[in-house]
Amino acid sequence: MRRVTRAGAILAGAATTYVLAARGSLVLDVGVGRRTRRLGPFTRSIAAPPETVFDVLAEPYLGRTPKAMEHKLHVIERGHDMVLAAHYTPVFGSFLTARTIETVRFERPERVSFRLLRGPVPHVVETFELRPVEDGTEFHYDGEMGTDLWRLGEWWADVVAQRWEHAVQQSVDTMAAEAERRASVRQRTGA
Repeated sequence: MRRVTRAGAILAGAATTYVLAARGSLVLDVGVGRRTRRLGPFTRSIAAPPETVFDVLAEPYLGRTPKAMEHKLHVIERGHDMVLAAHYTPVFGSFLTARTIETVRFERPERVSFRLLRGPVPHVVETFELRPVEDGTEFHYDGEMGTDLWRLGEWWADVVAQRWEHAVQQSVDTMAAEAERRASVRQRTGA
């Protein structure tokens, strides 16, 4: 009976730790056994000019956040070329939502940089680079994630990175579709 109780307590503790870490409420940043892993990279062609792609990326941060994005993004502080923002990402449907706090820096029209301040891991830096090409924009994503506690941290980074990269890919898909829609409208109307 004691073993069952002890096992239940361990499982409950592990589940609580997982939920708190995913929500960004518990950050294990002990500075011991730091390991880093790459996020991405991936490249995508977007049939829109870099200025249009940049505008679509920057608008919800530097302008007014659209109602449709309020459940995903909350800008805490806005500056001219940098914001402090909270991002919300569903992890298990509506059961669990991961929250990150990040700085987002905008270098018009070629780069958007993200730096994690609080989240499920202690270190993430990412960049979106926009390069003009003949038929629009070459979008390039690259990043780095760091975790502590050696092999345990590596395991946690693999768990988080899989969902992180999936969330980035979904955001890029949405952004690319909107940039291409705007470019198409401008081309049709001659604006």
